[in-house]
Amino acid sequence: MDPVAIFRHSPGEGPAYFATFLEARSVPWTLVRVDEGEPVPESPAGYSGLGFMGGPMSVNDDLPWIPGALALIRRAVADGVPVIGHCLGGQLMAKALGGRVTRNPVKEIGWGTVATVGDGGGWLPDTAPFEAFHWHGETFAIPDGATRILESRFCPNQAFVLGPHLGMQCHVEMTEALIRLWNRQWAAESATPSDSVQTPEQMYGDMAARIAAMRAVADRLYGRWVEGLRR
Repeated sequence: MDPVAIFRHSPGEGPAYFATFLEARSVPWTLVRVDEGEPVPESPAGYSGLGFMGGPMSVNDDLPWIPGALALIRRAVADGVPVIGHCLGGQLMAKALGGRVTRNPVKEIGWGTVATVGDGGGWLPDTAPFEAFHWHGETFAIPDGATRILESRFCPNQAFVLGPHLGMQCHVEMTEALIRLWNRQWAAESATPSDSVQTPEQMYGDMAARIAAMRAVADRLYGRWVEGLRR
């Protein structure tokens, strides 16, 4: 089986639990360190799927790797190679498929409740609202032909599916170590604590239980996604 290519756009936003999930199911993966200047492949050939992680930049920034990433996503979708995106990765997918990425009315930082829309596009049937982790100030529009499957109070477009492809605004891949690492940059966000923005101390409350509950949903999403991988 060809590996899943996982694209890292920032040294602090690696694959985390997504990689753990793949390894537990003997799905090979390889890391493309975009943040270190590794080139984005022109073609998805040689990969069973593509995974795009988060990052502090905007997909609307003038960065040299973004056009190549958008072109690769479009090529993968055309070729039927499953793509999954987390936060920035979901925004890349949305933009590549014709959706706009704009500023969200408020920042979402920390734990926040996410609910399925309908039956979750068939990916999350009978799934109760759950807490997901968030760290974003922008949001994507749902591309034409895609189905919105998750929503939150502060950001209606939390995830969409299009065939075997899944784009997410929320971070279901988080680990405790990653949350603590990101919180080193909390002050730099210049965000005022509010209903949509938590302090680090609030994020740490009941963290183990929150992560465990989120992983139950991540397992369902990732499990459905890997079903479409080329074998």
